Amino acid sequence: MVLEQLNILLADDDKDDRFFFKMALDALTIPTQFTAVEDGEKLMEYLAGNAHQLPDVLFLDLNMPRKNGFECLSEIKRNADLKLLPVIIFSTSIEQEVVNRLYINGAQYFMRKPAEFSQLKNIIRHTVQLIMQGNISQPAKENFVLTIQNSLAI
Repeated sequence: MVLEQLNILLADDDKDDRFFFKMALDALTIPTQFTAVEDGEKLMEYLAGNAHQLPDVLFLDLNMPRKNGFECLSEIKRNADLKLLPVIIFSTSIEQEVVNRLYINGAQYFMRKPAEFSQLKNIIRHTVQLIMQGNISQPAKENFVLTIQNSLAI
């Protein structure tokens, strides 16, 4: 299944991160529809209210107030209506133990928030292309973490 437009949902409590994510999407030639929520509770409310028309992909920050990304991921993957929603973890953390836990809990990919905007554009472009090409199944563990290096390879 190849998508013509990608409906993207971002859950991130950092206003600047939401702004830069949107700017990076706007810089792409790939057509997208973007929605953002600022915490885990609002994310779960949004998904419950839109279960009939879920986004194509969710970018999920781990460290959010009220309900963190781990809790949201667990709820999503336990919910029959939501469990097929591709979840890409988008976080500053890159501890191997955290990455392993996210893989086991069913996230599709993990991407670390880069420090530079050009890197952010590259990794978001790479990730969006993967999703638009239908690569929504969880990859082998060695391909789970998306990096700046593998985003430049495309």
